[in-house]
Amino acid sequence: MTTRLARKFNAVYGLSPTSLPTPDLFEPHPHVNNEEFAKTLSALGYPGFAYMKTRMRERNPAEVLVEGLKQDSLEARLVEALPWLVLNYWDMDKGWLVRNVKLNDLQNRLGFVVTLARRVSERSDNEDRNRALGELEKTLEMSRLAREDTFLKQVKTDVEREWLRRNRSEEAKRWNLLTNWRPEHLQYAF
Repeated sequence: MTTRLARKFNAVYGLSPTSLPTPDLFEPHPHVNNEEFAKTLSALGYPGFAYMKTRMRERNPAEVLVEGLKQDSLEARLVEALPWLVLNYWDMDKGWLVRNVKLNDLQNRLGFVVTLARRVSERSDNEDRNRALGELEKTLEMSRLAREDTFLKQVKTDVEREWLRRNRSEEAKRWNLLTNWRPEHLQYAF
C-alpha cells in the first residue's frame, strides 16, 4: 500500500497514526525547524500545541519520535512532547523503533524518554500500556550505551556539564544522560 493510500485509509476509517507505514531505512533529519516540528506534534494531537491550526499530514509517531531524539538541541516545549508521544502511542511498532534508534545511537535517549513515560503511566490503571512500556525499557536496557550524552540540549560549558552531572535524576544517570528532566516536568503527560 502506498503512503498516500494509507493516509486516506486512516482518515476514512479513523485509524491510529501508528498504522501509517514507516520506511525500512529511515534517516531522521538532524536539524528540524522547531515550528515545523511543533506543527507535526499538533497534527498528532499533542495538547501543548492544540492552539495551532495546522493542515499538516499526520506522520507515524515512531518516525516523529526518532526524529525528535536525533536533535542535538530542541526547545523544551518540544522535548516535553516526546514522553507524551510514548504514552499516547505506546502501541507503535517497537521493532521498527528500536532498530532505528540503534542505527542512530539514540537508545539511551529513547530509554530515558520511555522511563519518564513509564513513571507517569504508573499513576494510571492502564496495565497494558504499563507492561508495554516496561518491556520496551528492558529491551533498550540491553543495548544501553556506555558513553555519556546530553539530552536534546547542547551543553556549552564545563560548569554546566558538571552541574547537570550533580543534579540529574537516577533515571538520567542510568541512561548516561546529562539532563535535569523529571516526570513532574511533563505538563501534558495525560
